Amino acid sequence: MNEHILVDEKTMERMLMRLSHEIIEKNEGAEELYLVGIRRRGVPLAERIKANIERFSDIRVYLGALDITLYRDDLKELFPTPQVHGTDVPFDVNGKVVILVDDVIYTGRTARAAMEAIIRLGRPAAIRLCVIVDRGHRELPIAANFVGKNVPTARSEFVSVRVEEIDGRNEIALYRNDN
Repeated sequence: MNEHILVDEKTMERMLMRLSHEIIEKNEGAEELYLVGIRRRGVPLAERIKANIERFSDIRVYLGALDITLYRDDLKELFPTPQVHGTDVPFDVNGKVVILVDDVIYTGRTARAAMEAIIRLGRPAAIRLCVIVDRGHRELPIAANFVGKNVPTARSEFVSVRVEEIDGRNEIALYRNDN
């Protein structure tokens, strides 16, 4: 596998700031926002977006973490023994606009599972999706409302969003099999 760095740390920071501003603009007049990071990398990304929104506005931001493992339709294929990391959404989702945050959208199946998990918690007014990378290849009719970077890929390629909290560095890499 050949690795190519698409986005370095400084560019990723600017991307998260831009996404934060877009969320503020699209929710003009809101006094509160409800962000829910999809475990794993969506959680630290949501934490950064929360900090940016609070720095750039007077909006109060509530933060949750969502484990979608048991909502996946490919659970048995991917995880013979799934590890559940727990959901922590410490606010009532009923009537709220919930913004799901994830690192990459690909087929749309993770986003579908996350929506199902949120709906199990209540009836939000709306669910929005914020992703750092949209790499295409949707299998479900799902589109992100906020996108950091569109990266057209081949199905054989892989996009990795790395975050300091999990990976020890902040960057986005593309892996290609050059054989």
